[in-house]
Amino acid sequence: MREGTAQKISNAILSGVAGFASFVFSLVAFLYITEFDGQVIASIVAGFFCLLISYIASERPNSENARALAALGERLLAVEHGDFTSPAPRIVRDSLPKLAAAVDGLFAEVRNSIENAHALGMYDPVTALPNRLHFRAEADKMIGTAEAGACSAMLFVDLDRFKSVNDSLGHARGDQLLIMVANRLRVVVTAEVGDGSSEQRSLLARLAGDEFTIFIPRISSPGDAERVARRIALAIGEPFELHGHGIEIGASVGVALSPDHGTSIETLMRAADIAMYRAKERGGSQYCLFSTELAAEHQAKIDTEVALREAVQRGEFVLAMQPQLSLVSGEITGAEALLRWNHPREGLRQPNSFIPIAESTGIIAEIGEWVIAEVASMMADWQQSGIARRLSFNVSPRQLDRADFFVSLRAAFASRHVPLSLIELEFTETAAMECSESVLAEIAALRADGATIAIDDFGTGYSNIARLRAMPLDRVKLDPSLIADIHTSEKARTVVQAVIQLIKGVGAEIVAEAVENIAQADILRAMGCETVQGFIFAHPMFEDDFVAWIRNAERGGHTAARDSAA
Repeated sequence: MREGTAQKISNAILSGVAGFASFVFSLVAFLYITEFDGQVIASIVAGFFCLLISYIASERPNSENARALAALGERLLAVEHGDFTSPAPRIVRDSLPKLAAAVDGLFAEVRNSIENAHALGMYDPVTALPNRLHFRAEADKMIGTAEAGACSAMLFVDLDRFKSVNDSLGHARGDQLLIMVANRLRVVVTAEVGDGSSEQRSLLARLAGDEFTIFIPRISSPGDAERVARRIALAIGEPFELHGHGIEIGASVGVALSPDHGTSIETLMRAADIAMYRAKERGGSQYCLFSTELAAEHQAKIDTEVALREAVQRGEFVLAMQPQLSLVSGEITGAEALLRWNHPREGLRQPNSFIPIAESTGIIAEIGEWVIAEVASMMADWQQSGIARRLSFNVSPRQLDRADFFVSLRAAFASRHVPLSLIELEFTETAAMECSESVLAEIAALRADGATIAIDDFGTGYSNIARLRAMPLDRVKLDPSLIADIHTSEKARTVVQAVIQLIKGVGAEIVAEAVENIAQADILRAMGCETVQGFIFAHPMFEDDFVAWIRNAERGGHTAARDSAA
């Protein structure tokens, strides 16, 4: 208000001066100019003079505002170059002080918002630790300024069994547990490494989920890094008290050293990650130091994964049939289709060399589709040749995850006119225990339509006896580890006898795998095992050899079991 009033007073004074000057000029002109023409000219000149003075009086404040606004526009355009700190120009503060104050306040708020956004973008909101972006930037600086030949360490920490906490207690409790884990990690790093200078302090960060990482820019020896990793595994292994719940988790820790395992943050993180997964494969709650042997194994795994993706399209898989024989009648009751990979460079590869990788990457689902199609095709050919034998094949948990699995399975055999009574589906013990009610219903429907349902490798996983009793089930296949020593160990025989009685209690037939000698077969027969398969009777055979083997057994009129025993 004061500035506006002063401006009005200034304009009034200027207008008054202009009017008085015009009056004086006109008076002098009329007193001294007597001729009419001269008076007219004088009047015109006086009028223009008055107009000029009035224009100046009105435009003076407008021109100042225009210059102030132009200066303000230039200041705003400076934002394009990142200038958020310069104050409003002086001419704006003098001519339009309120606007200048508003602009300065706006830029202050923008600066605060940018700083807050930067903080949110660089730190984990749950644990307040640096996030992945911040960690990589700071670690890059540290390793870039390290002295030549200096040894540093990268530790990759992944929590064990954390998912079960989220599932059982909820994500809010899971976040609280992450905060407690972060605090323990801070304590361990400070106690084992120390704060150090700004250039030498260790960097602790949360990368994502339940993954943490620690970069130690300077260590005296690899043993120091291993000591920190061991201490972390012990600290996280101690129970956590969370709202009345005793939570027990663990930590798998991978350790990589610079310059031995890499000289960049990228290579060190990758090496530490590989080592961490090895620690987790060993059961977790421990650490593993990266090595060249581990790198070679990891590279071989990657190569296998890449080759697997092309193996189905290239037709590199084949099936080998291992006969199953009845210990009661000695007849061939069927066979199990075993997968083999005819690798173009490495030759025939056994399942244990690639199935775990196929499972972990999900490629097993595509391989499983090929197995089903191949089994259906073979059995259609066998029927036309007069051979009707039950053929079993494994079903991966990844296949069960597909919504159309059971529909496509039925369609594959229906299209080749193969009755479901000739197929047997084998599920792992773990998959059988964990499958949903809807999957159980689909399995029961297959069984009702004639398919045989079996649990494979029984004795290696966790079995819920009530679930085992309720599951639609025909046969249970004992894991080879259970029967390996039954001919030499009394304890082994006791365990197998107990397992056989348990399986008989749920109404299922027992099948023993990997039977290698007559002594094992005789003991299993005495214990009540109905069916066996193994090298003592027949090795896995490809289709042509298997068909010929079946035909020879039929023509000879002798049971395969008696022939093998002889």
